[in-house]
Amino acid sequence: MVLFEMLLTITKKIKMTQFDPNGVGIANGNIFGFPYTENEADIVIIPIPWDATASYGKGTSNGPEAILEASTQLDFYHPELEQAYNTKVYMSPISKEWKEINDICCEKGMRYIHFLEENGEEKALAKFSEDVNEINEAHEALRINLKERSISLIESGKIPAVLGGEHSTPLGLLEALNEKYSDFGILQIDAHADLRDAYEGFQQSHASIMFNVLKRCKNMSKLVQVGIRDISEREVELSAENNRVSTFYDWQLKNESYNGKTWANQVDEIIKELPENVYLSFDIDGLKPELCPNTGTPVAGGFELQEISFLFFKLVDSGKKIIGFDLNEVAPGNEGDWDANVGARALWQLVCATEKSRRAKK
Repeated sequence: MVLFEMLLTITKKIKMTQFDPNGVGIANGNIFGFPYTENEADIVIIPIPWDATASYGKGTSNGPEAILEASTQLDFYHPELEQAYNTKVYMSPISKEWKEINDICCEKGMRYIHFLEENGEEKALAKFSEDVNEINEAHEALRINLKERSISLIESGKIPAVLGGEHSTPLGLLEALNEKYSDFGILQIDAHADLRDAYEGFQQSHASIMFNVLKRCKNMSKLVQVGIRDISEREVELSAENNRVSTFYDWQLKNESYNGKTWANQVDEIIKELPENVYLSFDIDGLKPELCPNTGTPVAGGFELQEISFLFFKLVDSGKKIIGFDLNEVAPGNEGDWDANVGARALWQLVCATEKSRRAKK
């Protein structure tokens, strides 16, 4: 036993000497090239290469791989977190099996969606019911697998996170947190409210994630949406009618700023809406579209990444506890790695805010 512990200590020292936070990043298979295993990690990221219900632009299923590749290009100083490079974060291997299932579902889904756009949902569902059912069944299996995996991580004392893929992906994680916490809130950064019911026949559509959370997660007491700017009238009504939802529309925030209200004051109002335990849900299209041009549904308006970082760290400084997070809808372009580069930096902000929260709550 003593010999085993000595070997383990030596192995860890070797790994740490191989990682230089001031040097060139090493692609060792882990996010940011950090030298930690899942057992050693405090934060565990589950990548989900899935975008089968995306109806406008495809490619977010390639987001996790692109972000992983770009992540070693970052520098690891963070002004809000001392020795941020000591954060013990691990990302699970990207499932080739689920990527293959996704690609099959995407091909069938796109045939269905193209027919739907030309002939209407009723005729499309009648013609492609078998394909839609197959996609829904695969999506349900994905949700169940993620929930089981997340419960295991939570029971092991880890903070779980999801890296998508489309925004439908974290539902299983949120259901696991719903079983763990008697009260928690969600801070959603997004261009879209995602409050649609079974959009286009897909029960877990990327446009339905928050509708499904409201329905399935009874311990989620407050959903605070920030930056919403592309929304249906029914979603606006649902937000106004449901006391579990508070929406800070992009046009509202912008108009207030034109009249002299600062982002700092707006952030204070956003944070006041949230309970002690907070989950962060970050759809990359909440940012300005020039920062994520290849995301599935880009929308004019939005935030700079530093504005969102300011919000996250103000949340932590207020005493709130981050219990998990997701980053979704990053889609690499056909040329260059701009989207992946921004996505990796957005993930770094999420990781550092979560780690600062974890250290404060130890």
